[in-house]
Amino acid sequence: MTASALFSSGGNTIFERFRKLNWQIITVLCAIACVGVMMHFSVSSGAWTDMPLTHGIRFAAAMSVILIAALVLDARFWLAIAYPLYAGALLLLVAVELFGATRMGAQRWLDLGPLSLQPSEFMKIAIVLALARYYHQLDARKTGTVLWIVPPFLMIAAPVGLVMHQPDLGTAMLILMAGLVVMFLGGLLWRIVAAGAVVAVGGAIFAYTSVLHQYQRDRVNVFLGITDDPLGAGYHVLQSKIAIGSAGLFGRGYLQGTQSQLDFLPEKHTDFIFTMIVEEFGLLGGFLVLGLFAALMGLTMQVALRARSLFGKLAAAGVAATVACYVFINTAMVIGLVPVVGIPLPIISFGGTAMLTVLAAYAIVLSIDLHRDQHGARGWLW
Repeated sequence: MTASALFSSGGNTIFERFRKLNWQIITVLCAIACVGVMMHFSVSSGAWTDMPLTHGIRFAAAMSVILIAALVLDARFWLAIAYPLYAGALLLLVAVELFGATRMGAQRWLDLGPLSLQPSEFMKIAIVLALARYYHQLDARKTGTVLWIVPPFLMIAAPVGLVMHQPDLGTAMLILMAGLVVMFLGGLLWRIVAAGAVVAVGGAIFAYTSVLHQYQRDRVNVFLGITDDPLGAGYHVLQSKIAIGSAGLFGRGYLQGTQSQLDFLPEKHTDFIFTMIVEEFGLLGGFLVLGLFAALMGLTMQVALRARSLFGKLAAAGVAATVACYVFINTAMVIGLVPVVGIPLPIISFGGTAMLTVLAAYAIVLSIDLHRDQHGARGWLW
């Protein structure tokens, strides 16, 4: 490309695409990340070393990469790699079953020399892209027929079963819920949804009695009130409720949370960081953070509505559903509305894997929005 072509105003140069990026989404993502840095500064008792600095650097590096990806890769690329990405993630999940490393009682990782992978994170994106491609290329008249809903159900069931066996109930729930949302938006009939809900109730009972590990069953028992274990399975939620219940409207103040600063609150930098936000900034601070996530999901659904291709619509909506599941499960967990599972608050909780997963998903959303006029793209690899 010549220099004149690169700087031309025709609308196809990289600088023109940069200007057309969805800066509203980017701004909200940065605001959420800033909340994360602030809270990790508090977790570190006012020290910039380690967690707050690492969190900020990770976000800045990952955001730079997703912006480049959004500028360079269009919707045709994501459509083309949807099935290969799903197949690769599924094979990695099988490899975890065969060769995975066990840490803290769970077999979730693949150790490849100095690199450690958690394939279930790849599947969170892969399942959305694969289902979006499936419905994009499916005749609309077949979407509600029984024969054509079997493949997507199997596509969801395979990774969910493998992830639950690791065990990782929280990630399995995310994959399941995001996949079902894409299926519903793809044309799943209400009567099938109702039948699925009945089957889900029976499946939940079977899972409780025959599938869940004992520690998971203990958490469900505490949640249902069957048992009371304030020093064991119920300790996390008990301390979280004390912190949230004592916060009031404006909280105890930044760096002043007693439950968090005195280390009564476990996992305050990961799964229970929303509790720390509410304890220090009160109900108002909690609603502000939830408002940022609501804005992010609303902007993502706008991308879905503007996209001309069904693949773009379903992929963006699937990302919105995934983030919604993250936020709902995490916040409901810390106030005792659902059993405790290992789901972080996206972009705020400490941990590079979950952050990279969410930001990679937004590379797809930004790319779809930038190239939303690619109507009916079928992919350029095949």
